[in-house]
Amino acid sequence: MTDPAPIDQFRLVCVRHGEPEQRARGRVYGKLDVGLSLAGREQVRRAVAVCRAWRPTVVYASPRTRARQSAEILASALGQDVTVEAAFAELDFGRFEGRTYEEVERDYPDVYRRWMDAPTQVEFPDGESYSQLRARVLAGLKRIRAMHVGGVVMVVAHGGVIRAVLADALGLDAAAIFRLDQSYAGVSVVDYRTGFSLLRTLNVVV
Repeated sequence: MTDPAPIDQFRLVCVRHGEPEQRARGRVYGKLDVGLSLAGREQVRRAVAVCRAWRPTVVYASPRTRARQSAEILASALGQDVTVEAAFAELDFGRFEGRTYEEVERDYPDVYRRWMDAPTQVEFPDGESYSQLRARVLAGLKRIRAMHVGGVVMVVAHGGVIRAVLADALGLDAAAIFRLDQSYAGVSVVDYRTGFSLLRTLNVVV
């Protein structure tokens, strides 16, 4: 299950950040920069053994504090450094950032309703749409694949980012991304060859 990647293959180890600080609970947060809770740090520490089994040699992280802190815990345990990659930042919810869902529903009822009905089809006021997120995430992934041919790369990011990667690997349309569970500190692994990708594990949590 954890055999080394052949030289013509790229292996991607995706890890979602741990649980965020209490102040993010019940609020919309993507670009909003919050760190890990104590429980979140422990979740990430438990993920070390799972990640180590896949032998990553490079670690990338979203610039958001919760992802960077998670990456630093993992990289330190694995003897690696962390490279921050802006392409892997979570979706920017624009004017909704930091607001409670009740506040968003009250102040932006039409957009809120569209968001709840078709979350991948709405563009957030002064923020992004899912299609914009997907485009930048996949562009970032293309760059690191070209840089690390034959390598095993870990990306520590966010639920939306990892779902975009997994949906692309599996050939799923946007509406299907929420069928891909992404728990805090969950580990998913994808193998890539030319024109082909294989999901090795999905959302492994210890």
